Order: sequence, then C-alpha cells, then structure tokens
Amino acid sequence: MLRLTDITLPLDHPDTTLNDAVLARLKLPAGALRGLTVAKRSYDARKRGHIVLTYSVDVDVADEAAVLKRAADDHRPNRIKVSPTPDATYRFVAKPSPAQTLRPIVVGMGPCGLFAGLVLAQMGLISDKRHLGRKVLDEFVKAGAPDEILYVSKPHIGTFRLVSMVEHMRATIEGLGGEIRFSQRVDDLDVELDADGDRRVRGVVLASGEVIRADHVVMALGHSARDSFAMLHARGVYMEAKPFSIGFRIEHPQSVIDEARFGPQAGHPLLGAADYKLVHHCRNGRSVYSFCMCPGGTVVAAASEPGRVVTNGMSQYSRNERNANAAIVVGITPADFAEFDPSGSPLAGIALQRYWESVAFKLGGETYEAPAQKVGDFIADTPSAELGAVVNSYTPGIRLGDLSGALPRYAIEAIREALPAFGKQIKGFDMADALLTGVETRTSSPVRLTRGEDGQSLNTRGLFPAGEGAGYAGGILSAGVDGIRAAEWVAEAMIAAGSASAT
Repeated sequence: MLRLTDITLPLDHPDTTLNDAVLARLKLPAGALRGLTVAKRSYDARKRGHIVLTYSVDVDVADEAAVLKRAADDHRPNRIKVSPTPDATYRFVAKPSPAQTLRPIVVGMGPCGLFAGLVLAQMGLISDKRHLGRKVLDEFVKAGAPDEILYVSKPHIGTFRLVSMVEHMRATIEGLGGEIRFSQRVDDLDVELDADGDRRVRGVVLASGEVIRADHVVMALGHSARDSFAMLHARGVYMEAKPFSIGFRIEHPQSVIDEARFGPQAGHPLLGAADYKLVHHCRNGRSVYSFCMCPGGTVVAAASEPGRVVTNGMSQYSRNERNANAAIVVGITPADFAEFDPSGSPLAGIALQRYWESVAFKLGGETYEAPAQKVGDFIADTPSAELGAVVNSYTPGIRLGDLSGALPRYAIEAIREALPAFGKQIKGFDMADALLTGVETRTSSPVRLTRGEDGQSLNTRGLFPAGEGAGYAGGILSAGVDGIRAAEWVAEAMIAAGSASAT
C-alpha cells in the first residue's frame, strides 16, 4: 500500500475527483487503482469563503515499487507526497508467565480503566507499544462508534452513543475471562513491606470489607476521585499537587460560531458545527484559553459533592443543539493553592476547588442552580438581570447576577481582558448576550500520582497510576491510550516477576 498526503480539493468536489487526483500524481491510467481508502480528512478554513478539504489516502496498486520510484523522481513544487503506508497494526508479542496466579486489578471504569481491562483481557500478551491511539479508535469502532472517527481530523462519538459502546466493550472483557464488579468501592489499598523494605501492593479492600488479593493494581481514577486521592495519600502513596485551570462555561448561538469560522460555507454537511480553540496571554501574567469546546452541545452539571456547583459541557453525535459552549479558563499552579491549605499538602488543589464550588452553590441560591452573567455585563462589571438572545442550556437552571466574586480576582481580571481579545479572533465571541455560567473547576486532576518509567508508583511497587486522575491524560482518547500503556506495564512486570521466580 502507498500513502498519499496533502491532497487538497474544493469543499464541494465531485466524488471522482479524489480518485482522479491520485491517478494524476502517480501517473497511472484510469482503472489502475485496486483500492483506495481515506486515512484522514480535515479542512482548512483559513481563507473565508474558500474552505478546502485536505486528504491522506492509502492506495493499492500493481508494481508498487515502480510507482513509488516514479513518484520520488517527480520534483515538481507543491506535489502530493507519496510514501509506503505506515504499519498501524497493534501487535501482542509476549505472554506473561504461567506461574502468575493472582490476576491484576483495575480500579475505575472510565476510558483508561476500560482499555486497561480490555487489553489485559485480550492479552496474556504484551504489545510492542506502537499505534496505541489507533488501537483505541479501532476498538471504539468495533464497539459501535461510526467508522468516520478513523479518518476525520477531529473525531467525535457523542455522549449517548458511548453508553452502548461501553456495554459492548464490557461484554468483550467478560467474554475473555475478565470479571467486572459493579457498585463496589475500593476503600483501602493493602500495602506491605517486602524483605528489602520496599512498599508493595498486595491487594485492595472493598467497602464491604472484602479483600481482593493482587500483586498488580491499576489505579485508573477520574480527575474528581477525591475520596480515593485522600485514601492513597493516607496510605503514603507518592503524589504531588499539579497545575490545572478554573473558569466559566460560555455559550453562544452555534450559528454565530459557524458564520465566524466558515463564512458563506457555514452549514455545509461536511463541515458540521464549527468549533474553535483560543488562547490569550494577559497583562497580569495569566493565560486564558478555551477548553473542552462542545459544538452544538449543552452545559451540564458535574458536581460530585453536596453543597457545591460545578459545570461541564457535552455534545451528542449530531451536534445540533442551538448553542455552542466551551470552558473559558485560567491556568493556576500549586502556588495559588497555599491560601486554601497552608500545610503544603498535595491535596491543596482540592481545597481550592471545593471553596469556589461552594461559592458557586451560594451564588446560585443554594438550589443547585448555577450562577450566570451575560458577557457584556461581565465585561462592564454590571450584574445581569435578564437573558438576551442566548438561552441557557444548563439544567437544573441558572440564577443571573454577578460573577465577579465567583473566582479569584486574578482570574476575573484575566477573563475580562481575554473575552474582547477573543472577539477579535472570532467575530461575535464577546457579543453582549453571550452567557457565562459558573464554575468550571475540574479541567484536569489537581494531583499527580507520580510514576516511574516502568509505569509504577515511585514508592509503591505493583501500583500503576494511570489516566486523568493520575495526572497523565486529558480526554477520552489520551485516557484510553494511557490505559493501554498501563496494561502493557502490568504485563511486563508480570513477566519480570515470572522470570525472577523461575531462577
């Protein structure tokens, strides 16, 4: 197979144009292609009104070596690149020792834990660590995701579709011999000192009091697993505070974003709902950026504790809700946590989150409504009394007012400065009726369960921190990839343990 990259075609090109472009680049006659598969499709919207599609394709041709040589001898400028198709196969290449009798445990069933469990169940094997992202996408498609996620530049599945996909993957794990326990909480980690004085995992303790023995435990926690972070800290597992970001959700009519990004080509079915990615460096030294942008989506409640309000965002596969939303957040560091926990604890970031989430709860009237303010009023430092053109999507509802006390002063100043700057990049972004809803505090984990090159905790052998909660991922794809890495590290550790016991 040969891969051709940087094929640029008009947005409304006829179906045959891609095939014709390949034949022309390879100097082949009509009908010479034995197969053509789109490996990637993206769009370039830098020229308003002249959006183009960019393709990478894999083609099957006779006498591949001769075709490749002829393409390499073509030195015309701006030519389409031709190379052998890279091997994206995920391979399992070794088996753990049969002497191992205790099965590994995976704690957590988000994308990280799901893929760690899936690969461990598929294994008895370990991989050569190549193309983990492709492995994640391939498994998603097997589980029911649309085929297009394999080639579109910004793959999207949709929240509701994920439910059936998780059910499918769970059934696969169980079919391969894995055991999944529902409504079980890990309340403690069983840690012992070995003969060399090293800390080693020996299992987990459930809330029921049951102890499950294991020498290898993957901790695939979410970024809001506060009780588990506290338990691990109490158990002496090495962790450290890490930077994250806080801010608000912003909502605009999706049509405003589409028009600003796509111009007269807005609404084209190949483009769908427009997204954006923005960043601004402020005079006070802070950076403000958009995060978790949800085209045609909704703002959702994400609190995990009583008496607190937290926002997040989501989009369905169709992305056809009236509003676009994104987090507009300010980066903070452990130096900002000190006033909330002067002890220097690695859990200090959680104290900061809890404080501002409690403030949001009070500003929302202590009914779990979220505090909100129109962008024009926020910039002018004037409380909002009524909605404008943007209708909020947040359930259970919002309470309009003043957000100036909903975040630290430095964050309010930074966001006020950033919004007009973003309006210069995307027309209408700082429109007066756009809506801010607070607060967004869970952009990423406030702690890192630091691990070594072998994937194990720095001070607890057999413990494999992984995913968002451990501070090593930021989204579904990266969390899935980290879950696969964790499974491979577990298999390698099992092989090493088997080899040691055999000598």
